[in-house]
Amino acid sequence: MRIDKFLWAVRFYKTRNVSADAIKKGHVRINGVIAKPSKEVFGGDQLDVRKNQITYRILVLDTPKSRVGAKLVPQYIKDQTPKEVFENQELLKLAKDYYRKKGTGRPTKKDRRDLDDFLEEET
Repeated sequence: MRIDKFLWAVRFYKTRNVSADAIKKGHVRINGVIAKPSKEVFGGDQLDVRKNQITYRILVLDTPKSRVGAKLVPQYIKDQTPKEVFENQELLKLAKDYYRKKGTGRPTKKDRRDLDDFLEEET
């Protein structure tokens, strides 16, 4: 089965076109080699898929005949992504929450004074 069709069939991407675009951009590797959308996938292949700033490591167990339901996906793939990757993603998300929320506008006078006080204490 083609890699673009496989990633769509196991619900890794919403559409086959999105899957093919990700592969063309070099976000998918088969056994460590950058893949093309027409590359065939077989049971036992190791896939590295970069999606949402996370590199997922997937072991292909079998290839489905067509798109499968969400409950049947574990029959065809095994996720071997290290837990540290998800923990790093959570830490990054928490670090971003510290800053102002998007769309809240410019800093207020109080924010500016607090920043000035903080910078004066360091020097």
